[in-house]
Amino acid sequence: MINLAVFASGNGTNFEAIAQACQDGQIPAEVKILICDKPKAYVLERAKKYNILTKVVKLKDYASKEEYETQICAYLAPLNIDLICLAGYMKFCGPTLLNAYPNKIINIHPALLPAFKGAHAILDAYNYGVKVYGVTIHYVSPEIDGGKIISQATIDYHEGDTLDEIETKIHALEHILYVKTINKLIKEGL
Repeated sequence: MINLAVFASGNGTNFEAIAQACQDGQIPAEVKILICDKPKAYVLERAKKYNILTKVVKLKDYASKEEYETQICAYLAPLNIDLICLAGYMKFCGPTLLNAYPNKIINIHPALLPAFKGAHAILDAYNYGVKVYGVTIHYVSPEIDGGKIISQATIDYHEGDTLDEIETKIHALEHILYVKTINKLIKEGL
């Protein structure tokens, strides 16, 4: 069985898509732990529903990013984590975490990288007037949204689509693509 860790900071819809797919047997893996940096994030409630271990780890509680990530690694080590899936985790992964899990940390981004990097990708793409939106899953590297692309999927813009409608379509696509990509990586031996 493949052991997954999911890192999230917010609502947790991608976390739930992964957890549900594991529970349903769509992904031959188990989510062993949720790492969250926000003690009031709704994703923690979602994790309770699946009886998944949670750890809230706040950067401000540590003297350095290195100490923060060392604590995260201490939580992960006994669980034999094979793959870390960032799902709306709003912290950058530093060298401590990247070196502990080389090519084992993936992220989902709501745009077609390398375009529209950063935290406001959907809004940036919308304001730019793109006609094709998409989702990218990539390996995490020291560069923000700069790691090797694993998979992408697209949706077309339809005249009159509002920003809310586009966000809804992108989030639905994220849930499908993340499950497919995790399966692809497992089949390829991670």
